[in-house]
Amino acid sequence: MPATLNAKKTRTALRTAARISLEMLLVVLMTAVGLWILGRMWSVIWPLVIALLLTTLTWPVTRFLRRHGWHPTLAASAVTVLFLLVAAGTMVLIAVPVASQAGELATGVGTGIQHLRDWAAGPPLNIGDDQVSTAFDTAATRIRDSVGSIVTAAVTGVGTVVNGLVTTVLALFLMFFFLKDGPRFLPWLTRQLPGRLATDVPVVARRGWDTLGSFVRSQAFVGLLDAVFIGLGLWIVGVPLVLPLAVLTFVSAFIPIIGALFAGFVAVLIALVSNGPTDALIVLAIIVAVQQLEGNVFQPMVQSRGLGLHAAVILLAVTLGGSLAGIVGSLLAVPVAALIAVLWNYLREQLGDPPREPETKKPENDKPENVATVPAPKPT
Repeated sequence: MPATLNAKKTRTALRTAARISLEMLLVVLMTAVGLWILGRMWSVIWPLVIALLLTTLTWPVTRFLRRHGWHPTLAASAVTVLFLLVAAGTMVLIAVPVASQAGELATGVGTGIQHLRDWAAGPPLNIGDDQVSTAFDTAATRIRDSVGSIVTAAVTGVGTVVNGLVTTVLALFLMFFFLKDGPRFLPWLTRQLPGRLATDVPVVARRGWDTLGSFVRSQAFVGLLDAVFIGLGLWIVGVPLVLPLAVLTFVSAFIPIIGALFAGFVAVLIALVSNGPTDALIVLAIIVAVQQLEGNVFQPMVQSRGLGLHAAVILLAVTLGGSLAGIVGSLLAVPVAALIAVLWNYLREQLGDPPREPETKKPENDKPENVATVPAPKPT
């Protein structure tokens, strides 16, 4: 009898495990199908994502103008034009210093390479000039044999630039329409959805929008602080290309953790090539100090832990996004992880047990506390 009971329990456990495994396989399959569909529609989804990010960044200005009596179309047009002017000015600030200091930077690179060769020629490597020349000749031979691949890559690069321009124009138009008609979206969505979805989807969308806006604006502010302090330190040390490096620091702030490492590496490399190892170490110390100040003071104070994501989760998300989709994946990893957290928290709220009513403790004699006790009348 016990053996039969154990066999039934085993079969029940196996059926439960098989059912759970099948459900997990279905979830993985549907996720793969969804990602495949997104990949096929990426030419439309990517401009939409960029437009949403830009809209969250520029919406506070638009909201301010609308509250002060501006027509929605006029406010959206003014903010879009202002954004274009700021973007164009940023590109000019990057291009002009780089072009003016390109010769100096090239000379510094050549000097740095010569210093590297001199260091490699000494102990412990003891690499001679003939070995270095042989390596350069081998590299030149491979490049010469790969002319066809280089031409193909150049043509692909031109196509990428054209696609980037089309994506930028489409994203700007979408940003204008989002700024103009954004507040009408949730009421329209509520009217289109049936049943409970008319309540759940707008709530999740509103929370996701708030989280996305908090992420973009806080990252922009923290990146601005990083750019100002690091740029000031580079200017004091005397590193060239201070303004482009500051702008690179600001842009890289939108890719948490990885972006700061990349921008810092570029700044230290330019300091090493242009000013030598001593200034490079000083620049490294400045960047580490600013990053520590940002991570322990600026970011917690500005974001107020609004995303609700641990630093390890952010690092893993950025790493996974970069391995799946390169720079684009690294850029979108944290917002996507934050939106998934918003959806999960809402589902947990809806599926969890309703909160219990706090029990009120009754007096021991079951009499109200504030009611006076009337003495019994005396017998006559």
